[in-house]
Amino acid sequence: MSHVCYDKHMSISDPQGESLSQRELRNESGRVLRAVSEGHSFVLTNRGTPVGRIVPLDAPAPTLPIARPARRVGGWAALSPERSEADRPMTQIIDELREDRV
Repeated sequence: MSHVCYDKHMSISDPQGESLSQRELRNESGRVLRAVSEGHSFVLTNRGTPVGRIVPLDAPAPTLPIARPARRVGGWAALSPERSEADRPMTQIIDELREDRV
């Protein structure tokens, strides 16, 4: 198992991932890929703004906290289709048209 050296910008205390600038990724891609293969995650930044995440392939997908369950009240969910005389099967309509010709 190889040892990965981290600099002052890449602390391993952040559970969401270590901050990694675009420049660090470009200049130290080999070291970053080794760290990712060992299970470390990184938050990729561009000029200090987070723009993406680099995670191992086997990392669990992030879950969204559910504050309350979704409910549909009113709106489109309250509408129900009403059958009219025009909602007849096509075969019945064709038979009626044929009767007119005879």
